[in-house]
Amino acid sequence: MDTASTSNSATLAVAPPTPEQIADDLSRLDSVEAGRTLGTLDDELVIEVLRRMNPAMVADIIPEMGDEQRRRLVATGPQAVTRQWALNMAYPEDSIGRLMEPPTAVFRPDQTVAEVTARVRLLVTKIFITYCFVTDEEGRLIGIVTMRDLLVSDPEAVIGDVMLKDPFSLSADAELKDAMKLVVRRHFPVYPVCEDGGLLVGLVRGQAMFEEHTFEVTAQPGQMVGVDKEERLTTPVRRSLKLRHPWLQLNLLTAFVAAAVVAVFQDTLDQMVILALFLPVLAGQSGNTGCQALAVTLRGLTLGEVKDGDEKALVAKEAQLGLANGALVGVTAGLGMYLVATAQGQPAALTLAAIVFVAMIGSCVISGLAGAFIPLTLRRVGADPATASSIFLTTATDVASMGLFLGLATMALT
Repeated sequence: MDTASTSNSATLAVAPPTPEQIADDLSRLDSVEAGRTLGTLDDELVIEVLRRMNPAMVADIIPEMGDEQRRRLVATGPQAVTRQWALNMAYPEDSIGRLMEPPTAVFRPDQTVAEVTARVRLLVTKIFITYCFVTDEEGRLIGIVTMRDLLVSDPEAVIGDVMLKDPFSLSADAELKDAMKLVVRRHFPVYPVCEDGGLLVGLVRGQAMFEEHTFEVTAQPGQMVGVDKEERLTTPVRRSLKLRHPWLQLNLLTAFVAAAVVAVFQDTLDQMVILALFLPVLAGQSGNTGCQALAVTLRGLTLGEVKDGDEKALVAKEAQLGLANGALVGVTAGLGMYLVATAQGQPAALTLAAIVFVAMIGSCVISGLAGAFIPLTLRRVGADPATASSIFLTTATDVASMGLFLGLATMALT
């Protein structure tokens, strides 16, 4: 009995992973590593694995596979599936078209309920079906039939009389974030996807949409500091270095800009070393002010709260907040400067305190403006508003705070 149990345990321990397990493991890898992993598997297994993954991930992984393997997959896989994968890759990233599955349960309005039911019984043995889609002769979506309606309707009735007309559908070109706003109160398990003119080109599952949207949202903090959304915890060190390092070089270049501003006022710093003590204070405070504005602006852009024409109001609000916050923290910082300068016997302690107060207000206003302007500008030029926004913001706040502080000190004390 014990020997048999040990033998069974050993057999289970070496059992090959199922397609579901492989798909789950691949979902934790970036597209490059996932493509390399699939390159070591049998073609039929690869097809089964990819069919269990989010279509958006499939569209990212397939281009990373070898040319020969891609050709074999086209020859091996179901034509409807491989054709859909090819179609999905033709759509832009972050679009609904990247998430489509083939609409297999498609019927004509003149087919009877009995004919459709018989066909559905065959289809459900191979694929999961939620709705039946009804199209005209040109492939335009004209209706949807639920399983309940199919079950309770007269077998001799035609589908055109049973279907729900003018069904809700998503556009294949629509951005995922825009589509999410349309479906947030509908909660359908499946949505038909159409091109211009109502041509049915695929279906997208609500689960796939929410998974992809969650991935995009969680990737945003990394994008702010130059971390590519492709990078995962399991990404190899060499690839992580390749993804991150260019942004660090850019960050270094922008840091040189801030250093150059300080160098301009080197003589002032040599005469009054106490000024150097408060450079990090102003840079840190203005940086935090800018990050607050940046976070709120990015959230508004992500949720679609920033409409055309709202930009001026948003920028004005952040400028007002920068003014108010700068004045409040400027009083505290100015008092700190006064105490330190007095302790060191500086004759211009009150003047230094006033310089800190004014510089704090100015730098916080500029930082608030930058926090709103940077993502808005990135969006206007067609880039992701989160892309390296923190790097650009840091440069703007450092230059503004240090330049303003040292500039005021130079004019007032030299």
